[in-house]
Order: sequence, then structure tokens, then C-alpha cells
Amino acid sequence: MLIDRAVVRVVGGSGGSGASSFARFKYKPKGGPDGGDWGNGGSVYVKADPNLATLLDYRYRTIWQADRGEHGKGKTQTGASTSDIYLPVPPGTVVRDAVSGELIGEVLQPGDTLRVARGGRGGRGNARFATSTHQAPREWEPGEAGEDRQIELVLKLIADVGLVGEPNAGKSTLLSVVSAARPKIADYPFTTLEPNLGVVALSGHRSYIVADIPGIIEGAHEGRGLGFRFLQHVERTRVLAFLVPLDDEHPQATYDRLREEVRKYSEELAGKRHVVLLTKRDLLGDRPLPEIRASEAIEVLSVSSASGNGVNELKEQLWKLVEGAKSDAPAEPGAAWEEEDSFQ
Repeated sequence: MLIDRAVVRVVGGSGGSGASSFARFKYKPKGGPDGGDWGNGGSVYVKADPNLATLLDYRYRTIWQADRGEHGKGKTQTGASTSDIYLPVPPGTVVRDAVSGELIGEVLQPGDTLRVARGGRGGRGNARFATSTHQAPREWEPGEAGEDRQIELVLKLIADVGLVGEPNAGKSTLLSVVSAARPKIADYPFTTLEPNLGVVALSGHRSYIVADIPGIIEGAHEGRGLGFRFLQHVERTRVLAFLVPLDDEHPQATYDRLREEVRKYSEELAGKRHVVLLTKRDLLGDRPLPEIRASEAIEVLSVSSASGNGVNELKEQLWKLVEGAKSDAPAEPGAAWEEEDSFQ
């Protein structure tokens, strides 16, 4: 089960209090102040763990609290500071303040850490307040309370190519033939209920990640269907592939609708380089491909996942687009293709 959103309470440990104490020795009846200092409370961090792919752990445990620091002691003994605690999350997790919505930060690469609740500073003991004119201080400082806040964890999958299309557009089938992923495939809408990732392996030790996003319907940007919930997972992709099945009665309208839903969700996302991928090419037989007007697209392509026609070429061309996006090279329509109609 993909749990991609969770709200948890994180509490930093309180600092220990300083001690108020005076030395008492057999041959030193009027010893000076010897109250020791504090120990700091532990902080709470979020840490990217590459072995995780979901926020499931935070559905069942919603409070994470670090231990408090030890109090100071006599004989100027300093209280021990406590260890920080780390909340493991999948790479690509965004952290926000659950109350204000303010962005705290994000962890993208394995090992990245982000402090989400600061531990309290400990207080000073009375030995710290001794002066030449104030030789028997009884002052001491209490420890500070640790930071206490509600945070929202939002997972945005990190993929190179995002497959976007309406239900039954052939996204899952395509993912299964270009990678080793095995998503659920059936002949009814909304078969895919959560995003799937697949690694496309090419010769020369080349690879990239493709994400199959659950079906987008009209009004997805307003929360209809499953699209709004999962559109967040294509925000980090470098290239978008808009899938339009060739058994669609109005392919142009379908493409325009998909583009509009993505644009309403995020202008930045709509500005990513993209291709139009006409799927189920085998259903047309000898009939010509319909004309799709897509001036913003890099190219309009066709492929058949059932017969495998054009699959290898598609994998290579997506690789070129991904590499171009990594280098921020300008992408001119048709520039990524050496031959026209290579999938026909």
C-alpha cells in the first residue's frame, strides 16, 4: 500500500535544569557553589532512507518525541545530553508545518537529513553565577522546552519520465513492457490505484525511472477521481508522456483535456518538456494515424505495447529526452528524433 501523506507530531526533548549545590567536604565546611550544568535535549530529524517507498510507518505511530537532557548535579557534574532521533522517510519527501502550511524543507537524496523539532537547551548550575562579590549564589536555570509541532510529510516520487493519461490509456501495460515492473492490468477503469515505478534498463549501463500515474479525469485538479491525489508524483519528473489511446473517439480532445488538467494543477508542471504517445497502435491496422495538434510537445509518437512495435525505439528516445532535460538543453520540436514516423 502506498501511503504518500501523513501528519505526525514531533517533540524535541527538553533541556535538563542546572543544579544548585554547595561543596561539603570534611575539611572544607564552607565549600563554594558546585552545581553542575544541564544536558541538552534531543532534536528530531527527518532522514531519507533509500530502502523505503512509503510513509506507512507514520499512519500507526503519530507522535515522535526525543528524550530530555539530564539535570546537572553537585560536584559540578554536567548532565548528559540525549541522542537525537531520526524519522526514516523515502527520498523525495517534502516536509511542511501542518498548521501554517509553511515549507520546512525536503529530503531528496539518500542520507539527506532535515531538523524538524529542535531540542531544548539545558540550564546553568549555580557554579556559573559565582563572582568575587557574589560567592554563594543560589541561582540556577531551568532547561528550555523542546520544540513541539505538527508536521505534514508528503511523498513525491522521484522519476525521470511520468506517464499521464486517462483510465485505460495503456499506462500500466506500457510500463510492464519497457521495464521489469509488474503493475496490475485489467480491462476496466481505475485498475491502477497507486503509482508504480519501473526501471528501464538499456545497453551501456544506462537506465532511467518511469512512473505510471493513476488515471487522470476531467476535474482532477479539483480533487475528482484519483488524479489530484497523484498528480503530485509527476512534479519531480523530467519528462512527461501524455498517453492517448488510438481507440479513443476524440484523441485531440483527450490530449487537450489532459494538458488542461495538468496546467490547472501546476503551471510549472505544464511547462515541462513532454511527448504525446499514441498507444494501442495495433488496433488501427492499416489505417493512418489521427492528426494531433500539439505545438508544445517535443514529438507525437505511436507505439503498440501488445505487439512490441516501436517499444525499443521509444526507450531510446525517452533516454535522449531525459538526458537533455538533465543538461537543460533547449528542446526543439522534433529535435530528439532522427527519423520521422519511426513508430509507424
